[in-house]
Amino acid sequence: MVDTNFPWLTTIVLLPLIAAIPIPFVPERFGKAIRWYALSAGLLTLGVTVCAFVRFYDLSDPGFQLEESYAWLPQLGLNWSMAVDGLSMPLVILSGLISTLALLASWREQRKPRFYYVLLLVLYSAQVGVFASRDLLLFFLMWELELIPVYLLISIWGGQNRLYAATKFILYTALGSIFILVGALILAFGGDTLTFDMGELGLQKIPFGLEMLAYAGFAIAFAVKLPIFPLHTWLPDAHSQASAPVSMILAGVLLKMGGYGLIRMNVEMMPEAHVYFAPVLAVLGAVNIVYGALTAFSQDNLKRRLACSSISHMGFVLIGIASFTELGLNGAVLQMLSHGLIAAALFYLSGVTYERTHTLAMKKMGGIAQQMPKVFALFTAASMASLALPGMSGFVSELTVFLGITTSDAYSSSFKVAMVFLSAVGLILTPIYLLSMLRQVFYGTNSTGIVIENYLGDAKPREVFVTICLLIPIVGIGLYPKLATRTYDVKTVEVAVKARDAVPVIAQRQERFQEARLALPFYAPAFAAPGLPASSLQALLDTELNVE
Repeated sequence: MVDTNFPWLTTIVLLPLIAAIPIPFVPERFGKAIRWYALSAGLLTLGVTVCAFVRFYDLSDPGFQLEESYAWLPQLGLNWSMAVDGLSMPLVILSGLISTLALLASWREQRKPRFYYVLLLVLYSAQVGVFASRDLLLFFLMWELELIPVYLLISIWGGQNRLYAATKFILYTALGSIFILVGALILAFGGDTLTFDMGELGLQKIPFGLEMLAYAGFAIAFAVKLPIFPLHTWLPDAHSQASAPVSMILAGVLLKMGGYGLIRMNVEMMPEAHVYFAPVLAVLGAVNIVYGALTAFSQDNLKRRLACSSISHMGFVLIGIASFTELGLNGAVLQMLSHGLIAAALFYLSGVTYERTHTLAMKKMGGIAQQMPKVFALFTAASMASLALPGMSGFVSELTVFLGITTSDAYSSSFKVAMVFLSAVGLILTPIYLLSMLRQVFYGTNSTGIVIENYLGDAKPREVFVTICLLIPIVGIGLYPKLATRTYDVKTVEVAVKARDAVPVIAQRQERFQEARLALPFYAPAFAAPGLPASSLQALLDTELNVE
């Protein structure tokens, strides 16, 4: 009988990769068979993932589960080590769902279909490997492996400026990845024992200066991926040139790697350094929200507007991560899951629209709702979810982040008011630019003479099915958030408590740092620990003393 000793995670990671191997040897005239084969591989992997988690994953256990570890390159300390917990398990399922739907969304791809599906399956393996890796070096290798298929998918199957967008993507993300390796080496060599195991690294103590340095390195790498202003400029170019299925994966899964890395490495493994950097993350989150929303207004290209919207929505993830509350961190994870589903739906529908109009310029559209009522209805539903309409997942996630930052006593009242005000500005701007987008694309009259391809017409059953598969969990989570939150609740509580416990420790050190006046930029006032109210600080210190 198959049980927990079976290498479930290794199977999930390697199955798409192994399935991709025979595709190049299939004659190209069997294009339809290749599509069915790739889709079957995606469905099988998703089925194995769901089966493994339903049968063997314990939702009440915050630790790593389904652990596997095999010596790979012992001379380098590299192990094939896989495990999942509440942070990674829901993201593995999200990756499987969106990657499988992207395979189905690629049904009409005729150009080099064998190479195309090989790249999609390799990308499937790499992104699941990122979330399932327990070894930091393996995490880095999977992170790097994921970049290659995305670069090729954009540069070969992208739009007119695809080479520029693909080159910009690989330069930003590859250079950012170097900081992951640097941070991993600092953590591995800075502790008492040499290890790259995330569980062991989280328990080791390293010199505080090295911890700050490692935190900064990881933060830069994940800031590029999330993306965080001002390291975001690759994203609109990549989305505007990528095909719709690639944009689905890029927005739905790959951006979430940045948020996952920040929580896993920066918060969970380096909580004391996080106390210093958290205010900076919160400010950058507010900047992302407002800047992304304002930039979206200036975009006439449909996919660039949606890309800027993604930048804005990722700001809520940063604020939740920086909140020091269970509620805020819970909201950050929920926002990643919610935005992954919503963004995948919006970018897919933008591709459906492009196939019929052959343009992404909104000023050239208008009045096409009459010719494509199904596309219009689906696009409107996904847009309502993105602007946080009550009853949909976007509303629950953003509201939870708001409650998390407002109830945090790790910041002064003035700081929280500023964060809430800037976030609220973003919330007000979001429906304006999204409803404006719907008006320009679907309402009014078609004054530019765009002709919808007659052989395509309105959305086909396959296109409706792909979108509905994304809208169902969006509405389900919006009406009953526990569908998602119960998968990671115990883990986010553990991580938030760990970060919270570091606040009084740093508060005690803060005075010594100020008195020493160390001439290092890390100890500049901008990186001071969050200012606790005197009563709250005293209560925390009393609690620490009682525990000891």
